[in-house]
Formats: sequence, C-alpha cells, structure tokens
Amino acid sequence: MTTTTAPAILSRRQINLIVGGLVVGMFLAALDQMIVSTAIRTIGDDLSGLTLQAWVITAYMVAATLSTPLYGKLSDIYGRKPLYVISLSLFILGSVLCGSATDMYELAAYRGIQGLGGGGLMALALIILADILSPRERTKYQAAFFAVWGVASVLGPVLGGFFAGAGSILGIAGWRWIFLINVPLGAIAMAVIVRTLHIPRTSKFVKIDYWGVVTLIAALVPMLLVVEQGREWGWTSPLVLSLMALSAAGVAGFIVAERAAGNDALLPGRMFANKTFSVSTGINFIMGFAMFGGLAGLPLYLQIGKGMSPTAAGLAMLPFTFGILVMATVTATAIRKTGRYKWMPIFGTATLVVAGIFLSTMRADSSLWHLSIGAALFGMGLGSIMQPIMLAVQNAVDPRDIGTGSASVMFFRQIGGSLGTAVFLSILFSSVASDIDYEFEVTAQTDEYQAAVADPAIMANPLNAAVAAAIAQGSLEGTGQAGLSLDDTSFINDLHPAFAQPFQEGFADAITRVLLISALIVLFAFGLAWLMPELPLREKSGLESIADEDAALSEPPA
Repeated sequence: MTTTTAPAILSRRQINLIVGGLVVGMFLAALDQMIVSTAIRTIGDDLSGLTLQAWVITAYMVAATLSTPLYGKLSDIYGRKPLYVISLSLFILGSVLCGSATDMYELAAYRGIQGLGGGGLMALALIILADILSPRERTKYQAAFFAVWGVASVLGPVLGGFFAGAGSILGIAGWRWIFLINVPLGAIAMAVIVRTLHIPRTSKFVKIDYWGVVTLIAALVPMLLVVEQGREWGWTSPLVLSLMALSAAGVAGFIVAERAAGNDALLPGRMFANKTFSVSTGINFIMGFAMFGGLAGLPLYLQIGKGMSPTAAGLAMLPFTFGILVMATVTATAIRKTGRYKWMPIFGTATLVVAGIFLSTMRADSSLWHLSIGAALFGMGLGSIMQPIMLAVQNAVDPRDIGTGSASVMFFRQIGGSLGTAVFLSILFSSVASDIDYEFEVTAQTDEYQAAVADPAIMANPLNAAVAAAIAQGSLEGTGQAGLSLDDTSFINDLHPAFAQPFQEGFADAITRVLLISALIVLFAFGLAWLMPELPLREKSGLESIADEDAALSEPPA
C-alpha cells in the first residue's frame, strides 16, 4: 500500500533548492573518500600499522555497503529527509571519533561508524534525484554532481597531503584534521539540508528484512577477515577454515532469508528478472572490485615507489580527476541530447582495461608522464560508467522500485569495492616481501650500491647499515633485528638512494602486479556491458509516475 501526502510535481525553485542541499552532502562524502587515500601511508606509519590499512578502508566500505539497502527501505517508510539527517549525523560523529583514534583497529571501528552515515549520503542523494526528475531531465543536474566529485577529487588529495605532511595543527597531529575537517563542513551541510530538503512524501508500508541484514553480516564480515588476515593466520588454519564455513553459511542463510522476505527483501528476487538491473549490478560489482583495488595501490606507488610527499602524490593524481570530470560531462551531455547510453559502459570498461595494463608496466623510475596518462585513462573509464549505469537502472525499474533499485546497484558496487580492497591489498602485502628480496639481489650487483657500501660516511647511518646487512643476507627478514618493518615505511625516506632502491622497486613491482590483475578482471565487465539493453528514457520523474499510477487506480471503472 502506498500513500502520497503531497503533490508529485515540484516547482523549479524547489528542485534547485533540493539539488543544492544534495550537492553539499555529496561534497562531504566525496571529499572524505578522496582525502583519506592519499594520507593512509602517513596514518599507518604514525599508528604503526601500514599493513593493516585494509581494515581502515574496508571497515568504512562494509558499513556503507550494509547500510545502503536499509536506507532505501527505511526512507520508503519514514521519508527521505529524516533518514538523510540521520546519515549525516552518523557521518559527523564518526569523523570526530576517527580524529581521536589511537591505533589502526580503533580507527577502523570509527571508520565503520562513518561508513554507516556515508552509505546514506550517497544512496539517498541519487534516490531523491530520481524521485523529483525524469531520466532525461536528470542529466541537466549531473554537471553539479560531477563538479562536486571533480572539486573533491582535486581538493581531497591535496588536503590529504597537506594535513598528512603537517607535523601538528593547533596542537593536534596533522593527519587527524583529515577527519576533523568534516565537523564544520558537516554542520554547514546539516543547516542546508534541514532548510531546503522538502519533497513530497510517498510512504510505502514495508517490513524491514532484519534476517537479511543479519545473514548478510554473517556472510561478508568473516569473508573479509579471511581475505585480510589469511596470510598471517595461514590459509588452511582451523580459524580460517571456520570463518570460511561461517561465511558460506551466511551466504546460504541470506538466500533463504531473501526468498522468505519476498518483496520486502533487501534484494528482492524479482528485481533480477529485469535484465538491465541484473547486468548493471554485475558490471558495478566487477567495477567496484577492480576500481577500489587498483586505486588503493596508486597513492602507495607514488609515496613509496617514487618517494613523493603526500601533497605531491595528491597533485600527481590530478589527471585521474580530470579524466573522471571530462567523461562525466561528455556522457551527461550525450544522454540529454540523444537518450542513448549503452555505448558508455562499453567504452568505459574497455578504457579501464587499457589503463590497468598501461599502468602495470610502470617501475619506480618510470616517468610521471607514464602515470599521468594511465591515471587519466583510468578516470575516463570510471567517468563513462558510474552515472550511465545508475541512470539505466532507474529508468528500467518500476517507479516504486527506484529507491530499492538505486540502493541495490550501489550495494553491489560497494561489496565489490570491499572485497577488491581487501583482496588486492592482501596480494600486495603478501608478495611485496619477496619482491624486495629479489630487488636485494639485483641491487647487490650495482656499482652505485658497491660504492655506497664502501663509503664510511654513508655506512655511519645505522639504517643504511641495517639494510646493507639484509642485502648481504639476501632477505628482508634481516632488517627485523634493526627494528625496521613494513608496518612503518617512513625509514625508507631516511635511506641513501642506493639502499632505498630495492624497497621502492619492490613496492612498485607488487603494486603494478595488482593493477594488471584488476585490468584482467574488468574484462568480465566489458563482456557484460555488451549485454545491457538500451530502453527509451522516461519523460516523467519517479514521483510523477507514481502519482499517475495512483490517479489511474483511483478512477472509477468505466
């Protein structure tokens, strides 16, 4: 049963005010995602847990993933605005807590709270936009949303690098301001949202799929624990095998729970009968898996492989930002003028494959032009996929399912991102030690290294001496006695170039291997993109379509 408590048609002024409020909230969530990635090395080093960075990244993404479909359901019952205010409040609270974290596990837990809010900020913005605008008209406002992502992509890495590079600001460690800056921004966003977000409320009476939530947690969390910690615990250890069994049981329980919940399920089975929806969720899952996995490595390549400061690394990622912004603008304009969108995911996935392969050929001494071209291609690929996929789903599903459909598409992208980040960082840190050991052998034969070892002034540095001993032994384990650890890679900056080179090349090799794997995985998304149907775009918004349906049902039979 559905009741409409306000007219479905909004004035242009109302729409502009609503979009303005959504833009502020979108900027907050977008900035947070961009600002953390550049500074994660500094954060990990300061909290002595760089190898645990996957926990920090995946905690946010898992929380956002689990909450995204719930926001869609709850907003159907209680309205979009109350849920949006709740999500923004959780995001601000999580930001305050993150700024006070004392270790990586604590930071990961607080990032989870942030993620509970971030999932709503992103999902509800897209759902509200679909409520008030037709698919074709919606493209007129995409420029504002993509401008937000573009500005956040530029400011995020630069601010992340600035704060990470600052020793302290107002007596607080610089990197902590990466989270604390969200508090004043969040207060501004809250004021704008409360004042402007007034839309007709269409209340749909549904049940919350609590068993779906419980079983989904049981499926995802053990799986991520295995991926993240399997290399430490042992892939065949009783603990890992138990967690794998629990995850499998969670998957089976989730399927049973979703069937039992029917139309009230977090992921209603009937949605997958829609070919556009099923193909789009597959593309989004693969894209999320490869995208977040690949992107997690680029800041590390710049800061460790090339020895750049966090600020310089942020600036070096600008081509990636411009790639997203350019193609997002091109695709939005093309959809508005032609109504065609199928070619965009095909082009985008193909571009991501090319970008990943191109970036995988980098070494520590590669030119920045190499990175810039690859990063720009990577951004162009993403900019060609994200919005067209969402628009296709919102256009294809029943108007009453726009909230569920939109949240589900984001849900699969976030699941892919959570798994991709954990898997690729696990691959990276599982292989980097052997890559460094190999580079030790190569370095030992170079004239530069031999000259450095023979120089008493250089060898007076205990860090250089420790690395020289490890190179002579042929194993990274030799540095452990000197207290050097990949959990805190800041020591690399204090090494003579001859001794830093094997670490830089080793990390570069491990990171580019991850990029190559991510490119190969995107090939599956490229194949799926060809299967996407291309339907004519609707001319009415979701609220207008529902109002028309209600009017038709209320008319007496002829």
